[in-house]
This record gives sequence, structure tokens and C-alpha cells, in this order.
Amino acid sequence: MSNPSLLILAGDGIGPEVMDEVKKIITWFGDKRDVNIDVSEDLVGGAAYDAHGTPLHDDTMAKAQEADAVLLGAVGGPKYDVLDFSVKPERGLLRLRKEMDLFSNLRPAQCFDALADFSSLKKDIVAGLDIMIVRELTSGIYFGEPRGIETIDNERVGINTQRYTESEIARVARSAFELARKRDNRVCSMEKANVMESGILWQTVVNEVHQAEYSDVELSHMYADNGAMQLVRNPKQFDVIVTDNLFGDILSDAAAMLTGSLGMLPSASLGAPMANGRPKAMYEPVHGSAPDIAGQGKANPIACVLSFAMALRYSFDQGAEADRLEAAVEAVLASGARTADLLAAEGETPISTSEMGDAIVAALDASL
Repeated sequence: MSNPSLLILAGDGIGPEVMDEVKKIITWFGDKRDVNIDVSEDLVGGAAYDAHGTPLHDDTMAKAQEADAVLLGAVGGPKYDVLDFSVKPERGLLRLRKEMDLFSNLRPAQCFDALADFSSLKKDIVAGLDIMIVRELTSGIYFGEPRGIETIDNERVGINTQRYTESEIARVARSAFELARKRDNRVCSMEKANVMESGILWQTVVNEVHQAEYSDVELSHMYADNGAMQLVRNPKQFDVIVTDNLFGDILSDAAAMLTGSLGMLPSASLGAPMANGRPKAMYEPVHGSAPDIAGQGKANPIACVLSFAMALRYSFDQGAEADRLEAAVEAVLASGARTADLLAAEGETPISTSEMGDAIVAALDASL
């Protein structure tokens, strides 16, 4: 069989420098574990606009469609704020998600023991936290029509439409149930069925999929506003949360801060299986382009490293090696190594982006 393929789109800001550390790890797995991946690289976001006048060239889009997985760094920066909305760097990211039909966004919120004190919540509430938020990514209010700003009766009106089909709900529900079967076998579906018709349909379809295909999985329902409250009250009550695009955007960011640092958080966006059985997939850290620290060696590469670990697990059928990489990250953190975003007190000396990457590689060596 040919090697799996990975398209790297480092993007803007700190994207290229955190991606450099992932490349070290990809090389390590090829050299030391015979996990060989065919890697190619291209441009996205502001970098693509600078080169081509568009945040995603058609040729790059075609490469993404053919790759077994895409690993993206970050897009955006203040120099692009003056651009028209249609060519802003973020439009490249949204185009990838839409045209690859990446409908299931996986956002894990895991609190490593060594970082439990970094959360804004009490240590006993977050220690050992391991939840997965599954967010529907290609429909809902961000894509619904009609939308726009219109003048009606001499007054400007902003319009966005929340719209879901039962097939869109069913496929993301299946994604959540399948994930739950590999975890603690529990799913909590969150919507606003008390005030929104789309929420009523969401709850109905999730129940139908559960009863027909996944009755072995424990299913509960919760209004999304209560879900936000419960995430900061008792987050460990959850295993897998499945929700729509808007609520998923908000709830996953709330869950992210339970772990103490955005620099620690990976994500995966999955679509339907391709001809080879692998899902269409894009992996990316949650932290954004952080232009204020770009090029200074201050960025934490762990979120991007853990995004590659998700690629190993979900795209390359290398779950044991994903476990190995995650254990290496945990070992480095337990040793006290910290990038600037993880320092607990003034006077501590941070390590650089490249030093963190080197430490993870050393931990991988120690795992052999």
C-alpha cells in the first residue's frame, strides 16, 4: 500500500513556526517507527493572498480534496484587516471546510495533570478532565439563507437564518455516537428546543438515530445555555457533547479555557469516507495566528502537535502511535518544561517553541 498523504498548510502568524515542530515529529515517526507519510505543503490565508490574491488558490483546494488529511496552522493577521470580506484570510479556511464537506468538528478538552493549576476553575473540578465536543460545522446559522444587512422601513436589519436538514443532523449525531463507543459510551446532545424549531428537529433526529442505530450508547439532552453553565460547574459529568454550529462554537471555546491555555488545544474536522475508507479530514490547533508573538519563538507548539496526534488516530489508523505522542507531551509537561503561555509565576524561564519541539522528540526517544 502507498503511504498516506498529508497536505500541510502552515498559514500565517505563528502557524509556520509551530508547524516546524510538527515536521520534526513527522520525521521521527518515519525514522523510528516506520510510520511513513507523504507530506506536501502549500499556502492558505494571508500567505496565499500575498502570493495569489486569494486566500485559497484553486490548485490548493484540489490538493486538499486529494489528500488523506490536511494539517493547518493558522490564518489571519492585522495587515489583512483592510481587505474585502470576500478575500480575508479566514475565507480560505471556511472554503476548505465547506468544499471538503467537513461536517463534524471534534474539539477535545483534556486537562493534563501537570497543568491542572492553570485552569481558572478549582483544581479538583478540572483535574483528569477529558471531554469531546462534536460541533456540526457546515450548516446552521453561519451558512443559512437569507442572510445579510437590509434596509426595511427605513431601518437597517441584520438577518441570519438558522437552518438544518434532518440528514445534516443525523450524520453529525452518528459521528458523536461512534466516538462515544470508543470512549465512555455517553453522549449529551445540546440545543434550544424550548425556543427554536431547529432545536426541536435536532432533538427529534438525534433521538431517532439513537433508537435505530446506537441504543447501546447512553443519550441525554440539555439546553445549550444550561450546558454552558454545567461546563463551568461540573465539566467531568460529560463524555461526548454534540451540538450545532453556533452553540458548538461557543461551548467549545468555553470548554477550551477549562484546560488553562489555548496553546494546548487541538481540533479535527471530519467528513464522509473517501474511496480508500479514510474520512475527508482537516486538523488544526485552536489558538489562531497570534500575530503579537509571531516570529519570536514564544508560541506553544503543543496544540499543533496534538492535532497531528489526532491525524494519526483518525486518518492514518495509528491509534497506538497517537497514544505514544500524547504520552510524550504529558511527560514533557510533567518534567516542568513550559513555553511562555504556561508559566505559573514571574521569574520562571520559559523554553522556546523549538525547544519544546525538541523536548517532545526526546520524550518520544525515551518511549522506545
